[in-house]
Amino acid sequence: MTFDDVRKFALTWPEVEDGTSYGTSALKVRKKLLARLKEDGESLVMPDVPIDERAMLVESQPKIFYFTDHYADYPIVLIRLSEAKRAIVEPLLRRRWRVLASKAVRADYDARASK
Repeated sequence: MTFDDVRKFALTWPEVEDGTSYGTSALKVRKKLLARLKEDGESLVMPDVPIDERAMLVESQPKIFYFTDHYADYPIVLIRLSEAKRAIVEPLLRRRWRVLASKAVRADYDARASK
């Protein structure tokens, strides 16, 4: 999987737009960070992942999920895109999208998805 793969499915969600963050490609929802490409060009920086959940992800799938000392004290997990599959990445991003998207957009999206 690549950042372009992530971009393709994430941009189908309402309010998601391309952007940059720390000089790398990023996806944003209403100007807030959904995820960004790490400076290495190989990993996805996924914000707002609780530390205990991050620990579980890293422990259960260390080839995919990791963090560096730089992120140790922050609720961020890194995802090795070359090892990841859409079925793993998409639910995490969708959950983050639901937090960032407006209430009206979420309701409309849910209504259309249930048809």
